[in-house]
Amino acid sequence: MAAEIVIAPMAPEHAAQVLAIYQAGIDEGDATFETSAPTWETFDAGRLPDHRYVALDLDGRVLGWVAVNRVSDRCAYAGVVEHSVYVHPDARGRGVAGRLLGALIVSTEMAGIWTIQSGVFPENAASLAVHVKAGFRVIGTRERIGRHRGAWRDVLLIERRSPVIS
Repeated sequence: MAAEIVIAPMAPEHAAQVLAIYQAGIDEGDATFETSAPTWETFDAGRLPDHRYVALDLDGRVLGWVAVNRVSDRCAYAGVVEHSVYVHPDARGRGVAGRLLGALIVSTEMAGIWTIQSGVFPENAASLAVHVKAGFRVIGTRERIGRHRGAWRDVLLIERRSPVIS
């Protein structure tokens, strides 16, 4: 089944499908504090162009995506990015997120990025599992960090430190 998935750089022609997958994750309630997907222009402007990938099926349909943004403009954090990874509900359980994270890890390490981090709701067990498999670890809990759908939510801070960047 992995041969049926192609990882490719994210391009403007993927915009509608990327944003639809993002909105599906938002609608499910355990992926993000966001309430609606941004416009493509906002999405595109906020993410680093060299570290954005889509997983495509053999028909070119987007199955999932991964992208990063800078954590800070301060030079001390030049090697730290925050990522998001989303998979279409119909494509889950096929290794899509793992393949996307693998591509992201390769591209960020090649660019000298030493830490990939993110925040994950504790209830998102599938996301936590795929991240642990990709070498991420939970480094702490941000308790009641924000309100979401009328309730306070915790967020687990996860990170992957590159073993090859010194």
